[in-house]
Amino acid sequence: MSDPATGRWDTSYHVPVMVDQVVALFAGANEVLDCTLGGGGHSEALLASGSSVVALDRDEAAITEARKRLAPYEASGRFLAIRGNFGEIERIPELDGREFDGILVDLGVSSHQIDADDRGFSFRPGALLDMRMDRRSTTTAAELLNTLDEAELSNIFRDYGDEPRANRLARGIVRRRDRKPMRISDDLVDAIRGAFGARMGPSDFARFFQAVRIAVNDELASLERALPLLRDKLVRRGLLAVIAYHSGEDRLVKHTLREWSLSCICPPKQLQCTCRGKALGQLVTKRAVTASPEQTAANPRSRSARLRAWRSAA
Repeated sequence: MSDPATGRWDTSYHVPVMVDQVVALFAGANEVLDCTLGGGGHSEALLASGSSVVALDRDEAAITEARKRLAPYEASGRFLAIRGNFGEIERIPELDGREFDGILVDLGVSSHQIDADDRGFSFRPGALLDMRMDRRSTTTAAELLNTLDEAELSNIFRDYGDEPRANRLARGIVRRRDRKPMRISDDLVDAIRGAFGARMGPSDFARFFQAVRIAVNDELASLERALPLLRDKLVRRGLLAVIAYHSGEDRLVKHTLREWSLSCICPPKQLQCTCRGKALGQLVTKRAVTASPEQTAANPRSRSARLRAWRSAA
């Protein structure tokens, strides 16, 4: 259970990563936007530190669970939960015209989503190939795997799974689905082993399942759209912090925050500056912050987490 005295914010629903680092970054923030509420661990820690929190999540189950957990803060007016996608923040009427001292984005999947077989994020035997973060969406992992052509599937496994032999897996999936549609986790696991051999293990399955999840939820494109929109929701000297778990996500965040911190973004050979001519803010973390050994021992899923932060100009 959450315990402000010990700094632990874990529940059976979700174990948040790098909570102490997040709270330290947002120290003194009056109002924070938590773009990925999940189980509410980060939000609860920020609320306990004195901040008010507005939180978003695409997952109705996450909203329900977090509201139960944070009911006292909601009753006092310091916490508000909204079902919505941070990649479409301009379409959320409750946020129209609002600005925040801090904005947090944790791009991970909640422990509950991974552990619930009916959500389809897991490669445990018999789990449905679903992977939708928002169940109002119509495209499941099974539909994607059964309808995309070989080239499109190959792009997913190469770009989101860092797999140089992606064509082999894509070809195998197309052959298999012609005989039997992809429906459960076993179907994708069997395709992975069929393409690359029986020695494929959990770390390989996790990589390929993550690639499919990113495609199902349009995660990289959503993040790319969201970053400038979130930046514009910050007050002067406001802080944006992003926790990424995938190399493509972290690379996008790193390059974006660095570009915002440059005073000139004109091409190197251009003789006269014609760009904005000033930095939009500055990096707070020169390098990505990672979880401590104690944190990774308690929560192995935090091993791949990379935290980066940026502060807007005065």
